[in-house]
Amino acid sequence: MTNSDNLPATDSVPSTGAGHGAEPSAVAGAVIGLDIGGTKTRGVRFENGQAVADESVGSSNVQNVSREEAALHLAELFGRIGGGRVAQVYAGAGGIDTDEDAAALAALIAPHVPGAKVTVVHDSRLLLAAGGASTGVAVIAGTGSAAWGKNAQGEEARAGGWGYLLGDEGSGYWLGREAVRHSLRRMNQGLEPDELTTALLRSCNVDDPNKLIALFHAPETGRRYWAQQARLVVEAANAGHAPSQALVEQAGADLAGLAAQALRKLGIQGPVILGSGLGMNVARLQDAFRRSLAGEGVTDVRVLEQDPVFGVLQLVAEQG
Repeated sequence: MTNSDNLPATDSVPSTGAGHGAEPSAVAGAVIGLDIGGTKTRGVRFENGQAVADESVGSSNVQNVSREEAALHLAELFGRIGGGRVAQVYAGAGGIDTDEDAAALAALIAPHVPGAKVTVVHDSRLLLAAGGASTGVAVIAGTGSAAWGKNAQGEEARAGGWGYLLGDEGSGYWLGREAVRHSLRRMNQGLEPDELTTALLRSCNVDDPNKLIALFHAPETGRRYWAQQARLVVEAANAGHAPSQALVEQAGADLAGLAAQALRKLGIQGPVILGSGLGMNVARLQDAFRRSLAGEGVTDVRVLEQDPVFGVLQLVAEQG
C-alpha cells in the first residue's frame, strides 16, 4: 500500500448518473452501495433513494482475503440484494490506494451489474458523506484505521491507512495485538496473568501466555482474528483495568493524530467525523479522541450516527 494523498476512483461501463448537487433522495433508479471492510462486506440496494435490501457477507476486500474468496462473497451478496438492472454501484473499501487497486475490485463487481457505472473508492469517503459533510476529515476506527479529508477547494489529504504491518494505529487489530504484547510482557516479568490476559487466553482457547506467540504467527489467525480480541481490551477497561484503559486512551490519541495530520494538510479546522466499529461504539475511545483534538484546537468533532454505506447516495448525487 502507498501513502498517497489522492485516493483513486475507477469507473466501468459508464451510464447516466445523478446531476451534480442533487439531493441524495433525488437519486433515480437502482443504486447499490457497498462497504467492504476487513471483516465483512455490507451491501444496500436503493430504489429511487430508498433502501429496499440490506445484507452482509464475509469480506471481499482483496487486501484481506484471496481474490477467489472475495469473488464468492460478492456473488453471495448480489444473490441476496439483486444485481441485474442497476444504474450505479458505489463501493468503499479499505486498501484502495492506487488506480490498480480500484480496478481490481471493480472487475469483481461489474459482472453482477451489467451496464452499471461502478465506482470504487477508499472507504473513508463513505464515512464523510454519511456524516452529512462534503468537506472535513473522516477517521476510520475499525479493523484498521485511516483518515481522509477534503477541503472546499477540492483538495484531498490522507493520513495512515498503511495496513496492519506498517500502521493501523488505534484500530481493532492494534488493540488486539497490544493485548497479546501486554500478556507476553507480564509472562517475561514472572507475573501471573491479570484480568486482560485471562480473558485473552480464554478467548483464544490456550492455557499459557507463551502459546500466544505461536498462535499469533499461525496461518489460521490473522488480522480479523486479532481485531476481534479488541473487545476484551474494551471490556477490561470498562471494568477498571488500568493497563487496558491506557491502551484505549492511546488508541483514541493515535486516531486523533491521524485526523490532525489530514487537517493540517488541508488547512481546515473540521469537522472531524469518527466512524466504524470502534469509533462508533466505544465511548472511552471517543472521549480520548475528542480530548486529543481539543488540544490541537479542533472542537467540531462528531461521532457517526449511521453506517458509512448510507453515505453512498450523497456521493452518487454529487457526481458530475
